[in-house]
Amino acid sequence: MTSSGQAPEAADGRAPSAVVLSGITKRFPGVVANSDVELVVEQGEVHALCGENGAGKSTLMKILYGMQQPDEGTIEINGEQVRFKSPSDAIAAGIGMVHQHFMLADNLTVLENVVLGAEGLHGIGRKARARINELAGQTGLHVDLSLPVELLGVADRQRVEILKVLYRGARIVILDEPTAVLVPQEVDELFATLRGMQRQGFTFLFISHKLDEVRAIADTVTVIRRGTTVGRADPKTISSRQLAELMVGSQLPSPESRESTVTDREVLRVVGLNLRDERSDRMLLADLDLTVRAGEVLGIAGVEGNGQVELVETLMGVRKATSGQVLLGERDLTGEDTLTRRAAGIGYVPEDRTRHGLLLGEPLWANRILGHQTRRPVTRGPWLDIDGARKDTERIVGQFDVRTPNIDVAVAALSGGNQQKLVVGRELSGDPVLLIASHPTRGVDVGAQAGIWEHIKQARGQGLAVLLISADLDELIGLSDTIKVMLRGRLVADADPRDVTPEDLGAAMTGAGTESGQDDGRTAAEDDEDRER
Repeated sequence: MTSSGQAPEAADGRAPSAVVLSGITKRFPGVVANSDVELVVEQGEVHALCGENGAGKSTLMKILYGMQQPDEGTIEINGEQVRFKSPSDAIAAGIGMVHQHFMLADNLTVLENVVLGAEGLHGIGRKARARINELAGQTGLHVDLSLPVELLGVADRQRVEILKVLYRGARIVILDEPTAVLVPQEVDELFATLRGMQRQGFTFLFISHKLDEVRAIADTVTVIRRGTTVGRADPKTISSRQLAELMVGSQLPSPESRESTVTDREVLRVVGLNLRDERSDRMLLADLDLTVRAGEVLGIAGVEGNGQVELVETLMGVRKATSGQVLLGERDLTGEDTLTRRAAGIGYVPEDRTRHGLLLGEPLWANRILGHQTRRPVTRGPWLDIDGARKDTERIVGQFDVRTPNIDVAVAALSGGNQQKLVVGRELSGDPVLLIASHPTRGVDVGAQAGIWEHIKQARGQGLAVLLISADLDELIGLSDTIKVMLRGRLVADADPRDVTPEDLGAAMTGAGTESGQDDGRTAAEDDEDRER
C-alpha cells in the first residue's frame, strides 16, 4: 500500500477493490459472531451493510477497524493483505470510523477535537488549522473551528467526526448509523456531501437500519444474517420490503396505529414548566404546557439539543424545575425525587440504554431490578426478592423475545436490539400509568423495532399514556396520536400525524416552517444573546 492510502494500480490497469473480507470468522464463548463472512467494497462506492442487531455487523466492523482480530479469514485493503492489531494500524492503512455515538469532548473546541491524539501530524496551531480548512473546502464539511463542541448541533458534530477521520488520512470511511439523529434536510445534506466525496475517490461503508435511505445513497448492499453473508443486492432494483425479508425473513414493519384509543382522563399534566441553567443563566425550558391522556401517545419532535433531554430529565426528577408543575393524575410530583416518581407509576426508556438504562457487567435478572427496587415482584417487604426478579426476567425474555442464552449472562453480551427489548420489557412491567420513551428504537433492527412498536401499541390500547421522543420521524408520525414540535426549549407548533409529512416536521423543527418573528415567541435580541454565549 502506498503511504498516501491510495490504491495501487492492478496488473490489468484497474484499481483493486478497496476492501475485501474473505472467510471472516469470529468466535466468542458460546457464540459465533461471524461465520465465513464475505464482503467486497469497490473503490469510490458507498457500500451499505445491513442486518439485524446481533447479525454480526458490529463485530465485522470492529475487525475491519482493528478493534478485534478474526479467528479465521483474511483482510485485503487496496489489493494488499493486512492484519490489524489495533485501530492505529487501520488508521495508518487509510481507514476511519465514525461511530453512532459521537466520540467528542464537549468542553474542547472543534479544532482541539480534530487534532486530539493526532498532534504529531500538523501540530496544534496554524498548520493544523490550515489542513482542516483545506479538508473542509475539499469536502464541504464547513464548521467554525473556534467553537466549543457543546454549542454545535448534531449535524455539525457529525461533520466534526468526519473531519477527524479525514485529518488522520482516511480514504475508506465506516459510517455507523450516520442518519439516526438527523432530520430529513440534514440527511439530504449528508448525502450530498458523501456523493461529492465519492467523486474525489473516497469510499464509504454505510451501516443503517433505515432501508429507504440505504436504497437512496448506496451503490451496493451486502446483507448479513446470523453472522454470515446471505445476499448482495443492487439498491436500484431491490425494494425496502425485499431488503427487510433478506434481513429478518419478514416484510418491513410499520409503526402505524390504525385506531385511536385516546380517552379524556389526564395522566400527565405539565403546567408552565421552566428550567434555567444556573451556569449560563440561560432558559433551557420555557413556559412548557402539555397534557398526555390515558391511551394516548404524545410525540415530541425536535432537532437534538433543543430541550428534549432537559424536558425528560425534569419530568423524571433528575433536574429540579425552576418553576411550574408536574402532575401525575391528581398527584403533584414537582418536588419529588426520581425514585418516588417511578414508584408513582412512571416507566422510563432512556435515550442511551448503556449509560442510563443498564449495568452492562451485571446479569439480566439484576438489571430487571433497576428502578423497581421498591416494588414487587423484585422486592418482598424491605428486602430484594431475587427469586422474584429471576422469574420475572424469564417472563420478560419470553414475552419480549430477548434473545439470550440465559438470564445469568451479562447484559453486555447481548446485541443492542436485545438490550433495548430488555429495557422496554422492564419498563412496561409493574403496570405503569405513564411511559416516557426517549428514542425507543434508536439503533435497533427492523425486527426488534417492530416488536417494540407492537408492545407500545398494545400498552397504549390498555390505557397507558406515552410521551414519545424520537428522531425517527416515520416512527413519530406512525405511533403518535398528537405531535408537538420543540425548538429552543419551547413547544412551538402542533402537528396532526394523520396528514403531516416528515418534510413538514423537519421544516418546523428547524424553524423554517414558521412565520418570521413568530417561530418561538423569542425576540431577535434573545437569539443574538444566545449566539454570543
